[in-house]
Amino acid sequence: MVLGLAAGCSRPYVAPLSPPPLREQVAASYETTWRALIGALARENIPLRVVAKDSGVIASDDFTTPIGAYADCGRIGDTILEGEALVNFTVFVQSAGSNGTEVQINAKMRTQAHRKGSSGKLRPNPVYPCVSTGRWESNLVDAVRQAVRQ
Repeated sequence: MVLGLAAGCSRPYVAPLSPPPLREQVAASYETTWRALIGALARENIPLRVVAKDSGVIASDDFTTPIGAYADCGRIGDTILEGEALVNFTVFVQSAGSNGTEVQINAKMRTQAHRKGSSGKLRPNPVYPCVSTGRWESNLVDAVRQAVRQ
């Protein structure tokens, strides 16, 4: 009976809404865009798992970021989750002919250590899914566009 009352008082986990993958066009050739993309990822010190220029795919390893910076991990009841998230990105690059180069960025994220609100100890479990805030993707595309202009 006590267990049933405790379960009835717990707050539900509310997952954030997942945005679509970022799709942008860069006004430069595939080769120029690719070099700028690799340079931007190197400056950000992003650990890469796959770099396949011939197929236009770059995939990162998991890296840790504070929840809220690149990852929105939802809330429990009215309290936002805080802590750290594991994040990885997959970037697809494709020539758009005379229109430049198309870039698509997909994100996958989950909590690594979290707490409800700003108090309490970080806990690794349970693991919650997270979604991208869009900041990392837009910053990367901005860095690529700036590099191809130079």
